[in-house]
Amino acid sequence: MTDRASESIGSVPSPCVRNCCLDEDDICLGCYRSISEIVHWGEASEKEKIEVLIRCRLRYKQRYDKIHGKF
Repeated sequence: MTDRASESIGSVPSPCVRNCCLDEDDICLGCYRSISEIVHWGEASEKEKIEVLIRCRLRYKQRYDKIHGKF
């Protein structure tokens, strides 16, 4: 296994879905990251990336509940 291949195994993939559109709070409606989170993704640690993904999931759920109502 090459070094490059072993590096990518444990890395957290970007949540970007190439569907960027910002809401009124400057949150991307494609990946649910803030502008700051998008800009700093490349230099974030694995732990920080996981924390961003957790916040993205929460933002998605909050937006879904706001639009569709809570279940």
